[in-house]
Amino acid sequence: MHSPVIVWLRRDLRLSDQAAIAEAAGKGPVIPVYVLDDETPRHRAMGGASRWWLHHSLASLDAALREKGSRLILRRGKCEDVLPALAEETGAREVHALHHYEPWWRNAEKAVGKRVALHLHHGNYLVPPGAVTTGAGAPYKIYTPFWRALSERMPPPEVQPCPDAIPAPESWVRSESLADWNLLPVEPDWAGGLRDAWEPGEDGAHARLQAFAGKASRYREQRDLPSRDATSFLSPHLHFGEISPAQVWHAMAGAGGSVETFLGEVGWRDYAQNVILQFPDYGGKSAREPFDSFPWRTGENAEADLRAWQQGRTGYPIVDAGMRQLWHTGWMHNRVRMIAASFLVKHLLIDWRRGEQWFWDTLVDADYASNAVNWQWTAGSGVDSNMFVRIMAPLSQSEKFDAAAYIRQWVPELADLPDAEIHDPAPMARPADYPSRLIDHRAARERALAAWEQAKD
Repeated sequence: MHSPVIVWLRRDLRLSDQAAIAEAAGKGPVIPVYVLDDETPRHRAMGGASRWWLHHSLASLDAALREKGSRLILRRGKCEDVLPALAEETGAREVHALHHYEPWWRNAEKAVGKRVALHLHHGNYLVPPGAVTTGAGAPYKIYTPFWRALSERMPPPEVQPCPDAIPAPESWVRSESLADWNLLPVEPDWAGGLRDAWEPGEDGAHARLQAFAGKASRYREQRDLPSRDATSFLSPHLHFGEISPAQVWHAMAGAGGSVETFLGEVGWRDYAQNVILQFPDYGGKSAREPFDSFPWRTGENAEADLRAWQQGRTGYPIVDAGMRQLWHTGWMHNRVRMIAASFLVKHLLIDWRRGEQWFWDTLVDADYASNAVNWQWTAGSGVDSNMFVRIMAPLSQSEKFDAAAYIRQWVPELADLPDAEIHDPAPMARPADYPSRLIDHRAARERALAAWEQAKD
């Protein structure tokens, strides 16, 4: 029998359209391994919601592997140490994996490659990040020309099917217990809403894709309406690699109508990776110089406002609905994400990095590139971003995008108010258990514009 081949799994937890598994399966016995490495990412180790998702995704992947005659090996530690040790233990001659582009994973790939024969494959994005360049060969910084150039290279390669069987080694090495990793919350168990909302794993991803198929043609018309069930809910499945972007593209490209807008959102995911490839510290460093001296609020009052925002107690119904949806389900509607993020940065003048960190811990789709790019776009600090002086008005946004039913679902204190009042309840109409606004919109706008002038000066 040939010596075994290790497949190093990270955010690519699927069997179909998975180039590393397909290549390894053709070379000999395969040892699929997931390494829980909290040391390499350091402060970017997965947050609580992502760890909940990871537990269930790994359990699903192990079950799928066993149906193919294989299984998933679990090890904990630093990848650059664990993988060479596993190769020596098993006699494996090669390690196969998909490219990852977060700065810590790029560093880990270099370190692992110095100690074992590491073969990296593409497949987590429509095209390899860095491959779409200008006529002069430079990477794009602005989304629109990037998307135009990316579109010219579409469709992506055809989807590769799952192998019929995955050859197993003569004997299996020790695997750690998933339960012993303590990825699930226990005291308290705050994940009830996540369990109700999601089915992690490859099967869950394809169920979401199938459910979205009938709505994709109306995406542009309905995607901004949080009271409608109009979005794909594929973001966590894409983040954990339970489905490939090529699978999504080929399934949706012929839907007609305004599906092109949805495909552009899949392209935005590629764009975000392009940005962090150029600016690895994008998750913690503003791209525009005025923000280096921006007068963010700090101190006791600012911290109290931050807690109110996190808990959905700002007094702005659309913001509070979004933040409560996030806490309950680990996800938030995209339009509401923009409103809630803008409120933190521009109404409360709290550093965008504080919001990015909260999303990192509470989102099941917490993705380093997308999270950082989206926050910097909203703050106005990014290489391609909204202008800081464009300040979203949450009250009018709520009415414009017909969020009444959404607010009733997530802010039940206001459920009895009519549509005409629920977006902006008058003081006398506010229930006693619903807070007053942290700050009036006009006062917040004036304060934000003054802070911007100070930063520019």
